[in-house]
Amino acid sequence: MSNILNIGKSALNAAQIGIATTGHNIANASTPGFNRQVIVQSAAQAQNFGYGFVGQGTDITGVERVYNATLAKQMLNTSANSAASSTYYAQIGEVNSMLSDPAAGLNPVMTQFFSAVNAVTANPSDPATRQTLISSANSMVSRFGALNNRLDEIRNSLNTQITASVSTVNSYAKQISDLNTVIDRALSSTGNPPNDLMDQRDLLVSELSKQIKTNVVQQSDGRYNVFVGNGMPLVVGNETYDLFTKPNDTDPNRLEIAYGDRDSPKIINSNTLQGGALGGILQFRNETLDTVQNQIGQLATTIATQFNTQHKQGFDLNGNAGQDFFNVGAPVAVSSSNNSDPSKLASATVVNAGLLTSSDYTVKYTGGQYNITRNNDKTVFTNVTMPATIDGIQISVNTSTPSEGDEYAIKPTRFSASNLSLAFEDVNKLAFASSATSGESDNRNGLLLSALQNGANVNLSTGTANRNYAQAFATMVSGVGTKTNEMMITSKADASAMENASSAMQSESGVNLDEEAANLLRYQQAYQAAGKMMQIASQLFELLLQLGQ
Repeated sequence: MSNILNIGKSALNAAQIGIATTGHNIANASTPGFNRQVIVQSAAQAQNFGYGFVGQGTDITGVERVYNATLAKQMLNTSANSAASSTYYAQIGEVNSMLSDPAAGLNPVMTQFFSAVNAVTANPSDPATRQTLISSANSMVSRFGALNNRLDEIRNSLNTQITASVSTVNSYAKQISDLNTVIDRALSSTGNPPNDLMDQRDLLVSELSKQIKTNVVQQSDGRYNVFVGNGMPLVVGNETYDLFTKPNDTDPNRLEIAYGDRDSPKIINSNTLQGGALGGILQFRNETLDTVQNQIGQLATTIATQFNTQHKQGFDLNGNAGQDFFNVGAPVAVSSSNNSDPSKLASATVVNAGLLTSSDYTVKYTGGQYNITRNNDKTVFTNVTMPATIDGIQISVNTSTPSEGDEYAIKPTRFSASNLSLAFEDVNKLAFASSATSGESDNRNGLLLSALQNGANVNLSTGTANRNYAQAFATMVSGVGTKTNEMMITSKADASAMENASSAMQSESGVNLDEEAANLLRYQQAYQAAGKMMQIASQLFELLLQLGQ
């Protein structure tokens, strides 16, 4: 009778484990990252009794989670892409709203300014009209400053987001490493996979992919190696390699991502950190924020410089030669913090505003020569003799003994909008006359100042015809609007792809409560049947004992 009891006992045990596993699935149906579990059951080794092999019940060889590595990888990729595009879209949407606002944009104040110039040209001796011009100029200066300040606020916000994202990435990496240790220990001691811990680790990897694009390689011992960027290890077994934030070598207010030795991490090229919210932030900053802020600065510099140049050709009501009407900030030249001698400085000046671009430039001394890179299109001017004039900017380095690797960042327009101001507010100093003796009704220089409004004065890009001020701003707004629409479409497509990947994964690994309810009923019936079998075996055994008395 013992074999019947043992068979019943194995069946009872299998049903119990099945009920427990099914209950565990039901309890975690809404748990993020949970993969449903199934028992692995096989027939016990049959025993030969001469007349044939008689089965000995069932064995439970394990409890496995239903997990598809291919679908999981697809989920990681789509999650990273969706987080990147949605982050980019959220950021550029704010810039687009700011620039396209008909009341808050630059077109109204530029139009009012030149309308005031035209009014003074029509009536150059009227003090009230001249005062209106001063007021209109102040309004335009304020609007340039306000737009630039708002972009600076966005830039500072990006630094905060980058810091938070890097901290989150490092936290996830540490938790994944800790779980690697625990999972490896469990596998080594029992030989069985700790399914719930593995689910927790996969959930952390999934959350990590929302911050930065992630690639996972599983070792033979079950531990994960996690790589980010262009193959940089973040987690290798039980070891972690942190990301850091570090000020840009030539812009201390710009946080970059660094990697390597904790005491002296090296800045990573942001183009290699794609995907996830962090990648979306860096891409937005590189492609849109830098460009827009430089374009606004280019427009401010061009208007102010060209107006100053023409204004100084005239004479004011006192018969004095005209002076600068606007104070225009000079281009900023910054030495890299890695340069061998901090006393070696660079400088730059605008010599032709009509040739000015919206690009920054990198000057580097390498191989015994200076090379200058126009950053927006990566054009390199090699073997440059200093001082050098490129795109209306004259660049100089104040040393006759440069060192290998010396590098300088030239930012001709980045800070121009915030540094713009009026040089005077005395209405008598407005120089609209063409000579010192022509009298206060002379407006000939005023006509030339008015003509600047419709002149092809702004250099949009190399090989493109110049535009007037309004057209240049409209082109900038249109470019941002087009990119915003592109990112809206991309973010929706990426979100849909992620949803599809999630649905595919859930259909295979997720908990279906109807299916689990059916399993409960099945295991309940199996449990009752196994109990009945053991009851019958017990009754037969008692009968044999009675027959033996």
